[in-house]
Amino acid sequence: MSNVNENGQDFEARTEHARQVRSMFASIAARYDLLNHLLSANVDQRWRRLLSEQVAAVLTDRSQPRLLDVACGTGDLSLELARRCKAKVIGLDFCRPMLAIAKRKAEAAARRIPFVEADALRLPFDDATFDATTIAFGLRNLADLHTGLEELRRVVRPGGAVFVLEFSHPVLPGLRSLFDLYFTRLLPRVGGWVSGNKGAYEYLPRSVQAFPDQRRLAEMMREAGLEKVSYRNLTGGIAAIHMGVRTLPRTSSVAHDARNL
Repeated sequence: MSNVNENGQDFEARTEHARQVRSMFASIAARYDLLNHLLSANVDQRWRRLLSEQVAAVLTDRSQPRLLDVACGTGDLSLELARRCKAKVIGLDFCRPMLAIAKRKAEAAARRIPFVEADALRLPFDDATFDATTIAFGLRNLADLHTGLEELRRVVRPGGAVFVLEFSHPVLPGLRSLFDLYFTRLLPRVGGWVSGNKGAYEYLPRSVQAFPDQRRLAEMMREAGLEKVSYRNLTGGIAAIHMGVRTLPRTSSVAHDARNL
């Protein structure tokens, strides 16, 4: 029996990639929020706010909508969605130390947000469970982007939407060079010094550089079965919000051990 999936990826390689990413985020969890806000000059918070506003606009006609925030990390987007969307939000991540921080933040904000430890490539939910799914700065960390997108789509109800907020490719003249200089030279040094794990902040620019550009990601979302795909550049294309809608039912290629909420 072959260990290679339909996208040509070896199961053992995917498993090792996931192990390394989980370990990396666990090692920087305590300083993750501080570094995010410091290294982005708080622009990351604005990006999450813009995403949550876009999600809220899509859900205005839904009664008691349900949202799944995948790769939720320390819970910033989950909390923002809970504030703006008046929905039942569930956060999911495979890194336990990050989830522990997310839970503490939700308790401090008096928000009842369940946080689930699980793999984004095998979401533990039935088909068509949520009105929308979100993933912010997490898709590029998955070992298999195609399966990740299929899973985000699978658990969304027909008519629901998938939202991806991710670093992208700057479109303004000159900005790409400045962005690359900052990401490859300054960020690893500062991030490594503050977090104590320089490797984690060397991984970040590598993962961003290897990630598909705006148009290619839109194509991949269509290939995953999403329709009405669109994207919105943020800060000159340093980041982008992609959105796609699930229309007709489609059987995923992934085998699932689905459990009811």
